[in-house]
Amino acid sequence: MAEEQLRALVLEDAEDSAAFIRIALTRHGGFAVDVAGTADEALALLRPGAYDVLISDIMLPGRSGLEILPTVRRVDPDLAIIILTAYPTFDNAVVALRESADEFLTKPVPTSALVERATELARVTRQRRGGKQQRVLAVGSHPDDVEIGIGATLAAHAAAGDDLTIMIMSGGAVGGDTQDRRSEAANAAAVVGARLIHLEYPDTHLVPAEGLITSVEQVVAAVDPDRIYTHGVHDRHQDHRAVHSAVEIGARGVPSIWCFQSPSSTVDFAPNRFVDVEGFVETKLKMLAAFVSQSHREYMQPDVVRTTARYWARFSPAREVEPLETVRATDTLVPAHAVTGQPAMDGQGADAGHGYEEDAGAGGGDTGRE
Repeated sequence: MAEEQLRALVLEDAEDSAAFIRIALTRHGGFAVDVAGTADEALALLRPGAYDVLISDIMLPGRSGLEILPTVRRVDPDLAIIILTAYPTFDNAVVALRESADEFLTKPVPTSALVERATELARVTRQRRGGKQQRVLAVGSHPDDVEIGIGATLAAHAAAGDDLTIMIMSGGAVGGDTQDRRSEAANAAAVVGARLIHLEYPDTHLVPAEGLITSVEQVVAAVDPDRIYTHGVHDRHQDHRAVHSAVEIGARGVPSIWCFQSPSSTVDFAPNRFVDVEGFVETKLKMLAAFVSQSHREYMQPDVVRTTARYWARFSPAREVEPLETVRATDTLVPAHAVTGQPAMDGQGADAGHGYEEDAGAGGGDTGRE
């Protein structure tokens, strides 16, 4: 099911600037956009829940964009606000922050930056209105496993304000110095503000019954996740399969578990969830760039990462996606669009912090990870 269209209100009196913002948001962000030339016009359009983001200039005829912020906050307290101005001053920035603006941008703003930030904040608005912060646990065998599989999905969760924990089972000694890899994992987790739990089980010798299940149970008890992402069973790497089994048993009480694709996934990998991660792939690349010791590997290259996201979009209306296999998915009575910016799936649960589309069983390729 397609995502509910994001909605923006643009307050800008300069026709050229207003046209630029409107075209950028509609053409590159898929927004529905209303434009107001004065503060009074904007307030006449504004009502609770009508828009997901307000983009306002400061210098306007009559009341300025800063002067109306208290009124905007009274009408729609959850609405994300971007102040966009050609006259950046310290005083203006202070006023904007005092009145709880979410972003202060200086003209000229690159189209990509404007669309990316507007999209992120629009989703924050919907998360605020839902009043529910998801607790997300991602479990990988080695450093970089989680980031390769669902780095962009985690970035989308972070943008929605969700609480993120990454659990790594081994130090990754086969792939390099464990201290370096531990540091790299910490740096990658910091990109999305995730809590990192890094264990030291022996690389390539992970066994579910030899501590993995107990470790998963302990972390699940501490984090109390609403959803878990982990390795799939269709994988050549024995550690990946071991972690999958440990999570299935150790997280048996968690309502939603999805499995991501690894470079060592086999052709039997059959995703039925496709998370719309457009706008978050660049954040994923920042996470992957933290793994300097692995930068020589083909599947870490930016062009491969981007191409993979575009390939899986064949099975979704989105332009860039990350694929997932469902182990368990539980729907709730909380409207999914309030949490993720999109309608709930019938009996399948809301998917990720960004949009998504589902498809029945598409096979995945084998990229041969060691």
